[in-house]
Amino acid sequence: MAKKAPHDDVVRGLRAFGLAYPGTHTKSPWPGHLDLAVNDKTFAYLGLEGEPLHVSCKLPLSSPIASMLPFAKPSAYGLGKSGWVTATFTFEDELPVPMLEAWIDESYRAQAPKKLVKALDEAIAAGKIAGPRGEAPGATLTAPRAKSTSNARVQSASITKKPPATPSPKKSQASTKAPRDVLEAPKKRARSATKSSPATRASSPRPATKKTTKRAP
Repeated sequence: MAKKAPHDDVVRGLRAFGLAYPGTHTKSPWPGHLDLAVNDKTFAYLGLEGEPLHVSCKLPLSSPIASMLPFAKPSAYGLGKSGWVTATFTFEDELPVPMLEAWIDESYRAQAPKKLVKALDEAIAAGKIAGPRGEAPGATLTAPRAKSTSNARVQSASITKKPPATPSPKKSQASTKAPRDVLEAPKKRARSATKSSPATRASSPRPATKKTTKRAP
């Protein structure tokens, strides 16, 4: 009996995860591979049990971020130009299984016909297929989530809705118009000062007095 390798359970789990999707099957184009395909189009290159895990997926959304991970790089043979990313691990590495499930999900959606993608969405919404347990960094949510749609609408509404404009306080007429007596006070003081000044008194003409002439008796 062959000795069980540390990654065997993960390899089997990822393969079973992909085979649960509509229209999928295994494919072995090269020795040492047991890949996942849909309608004869490979969407996940998987190694065999007994070896350190290595997996390649087509990631049209998350490949720029995925390629920067320490265990990942663009796939060889020119596939990296089309968004394919290869993750290679050692037996000492901790495996990010939920993220790898999200990779397989994203790759399936990139390779499968639209009618099968629609069937997948319906199966996930009905609870017949679990879907990925994680999300690929840099990718939008691919599997349908009823709550996420409503939350997105609420969030969009909260962002686009403008806050009500605060009415500017109206200035009262009392603060803008001064009382009449306050405006006329300087004029009264100016007139009184003009009357009381010595120059004014000196220059003002005195009324003429009538001379009376006495007649001789």
